[in-house]
Amino acid sequence: MRPPNIIVMLMDNLGYGDLGCYGSRLHRTPNVDRLAREGMRFTSFYSTSGVCTPSRASLMTGCYPRRVDMHCSGRGRCVLMPVEPKGLNPREITVARLLKDRGYATACVGKWHLGDQPPFLPTRHGFDEFFGIPYSEDMVPDSSSPSRRDWPPLPLMRQERVVEGAPDRDYLTRRYTEESLRFIRANRERPFFLYLAQAMPGSCAFAFASPAFRGKSANSVYGDAVEELDWSAGEVLRTLGELGLDRDTLVIWTSDNGAVRHDPPQGSNAPLRGWGYDTSEGGQRVPCLMRWPGVIPSGRETDEVATMMDILPTAARLAGGAPPADRTLDGRDLYALMTGAPGARSPYDAEGFFYYYREQLQAVRAGEWKLYLPLERKLNNLAGDFSRAAPCPAALYDLRSDIGETRECSAEHPEVVRRLMALAESARRELGDCDRPGSGQRPAGWVEHPTPRLLE
Repeated sequence: MRPPNIIVMLMDNLGYGDLGCYGSRLHRTPNVDRLAREGMRFTSFYSTSGVCTPSRASLMTGCYPRRVDMHCSGRGRCVLMPVEPKGLNPREITVARLLKDRGYATACVGKWHLGDQPPFLPTRHGFDEFFGIPYSEDMVPDSSSPSRRDWPPLPLMRQERVVEGAPDRDYLTRRYTEESLRFIRANRERPFFLYLAQAMPGSCAFAFASPAFRGKSANSVYGDAVEELDWSAGEVLRTLGELGLDRDTLVIWTSDNGAVRHDPPQGSNAPLRGWGYDTSEGGQRVPCLMRWPGVIPSGRETDEVATMMDILPTAARLAGGAPPADRTLDGRDLYALMTGAPGARSPYDAEGFFYYYREQLQAVRAGEWKLYLPLERKLNNLAGDFSRAAPCPAALYDLRSDIGETRECSAEHPEVVRRLMALAESARRELGDCDRPGSGQRPAGWVEHPTPRLLE
């Protein structure tokens, strides 16, 4: 029996409450809702960061972003910027490289955002094919902004070549979908790994959608973009069915972080508190659906904690291999949880799940409990400026009975506070905190003289 195909569909800044199967009454998402009916819905799935670059690093490496030095850019920002000297270290073993070594065909379609210089591109990290953009779709030149004035046009790339400068962003979802379907059809006779990293609903205040969807939703262009993403998922499912690959394919559908704050609001993280780009539940808890007919029971739900880091070790098991043994990983094999094994529990109940904002550890979760750590200076701005950081007290919430973090209860559970504080200290020793290095950190990759992408 051949190992399963694996498709990971990752949205950009899509909120917990933006899908019908997570409670949305604004967006029509029948295809994603089908994934929930025919598979498992995770209700405590975490991206490991409220920002895109770090969470994508977790997906690729099975590690917390701080472990692999991808928690912030080389220029003091929370994400990598265009023409950046920093990127994901080529020595890291990504899920793509691991699966390629097991005989899989591998493709990255869409937004990469783990380094735009040649040593950091997807084709240097185990992907046979790359078609997409190397960073966020909103990172375009702007003559009115000193920091953006000299940026190159947004590059659409195939492999390591720029094939189009400044592509029409309204058509990105459609073009990525068409490319993904081509890859699936071309590799129907062998195991494949498709990483479909959509650029929508998007990183900026204005989402994009093709004319077929623009103006069709009940929620501005943001809703149009969400409904086009749902169409894209439906096209992938339809193609798998046509090719007879349904029962041979694990499909994972999730988001890189929660919906971000806009005025007026567009995305929704309801019923969670907060927005993307922070350590609230709304920032890091994201929708996640997994479907594999015949293996994952249909119509199931789990509230056990699972994370973006778990995709790599789970994929390793499914491919008949094992995670790399020469380095520490933070993710865990999800097979028992996603197949509904009796008594399956999250390993994070005992080990703790750690919420970092850039380089600062701000909270920890174990089981139902989440503790916001007492901090003399809590970093809460994208530029990493501690001069404007404000202090905050400890705050404890029971997330199983209070998903919206409305009732602070640290005074009632001092023993829980002590236990979670001890877990936080273990994270500081291993992963570091602010200027305190961790014993288990690994360096990012760097180039001495970054150069812009040029159209070829």
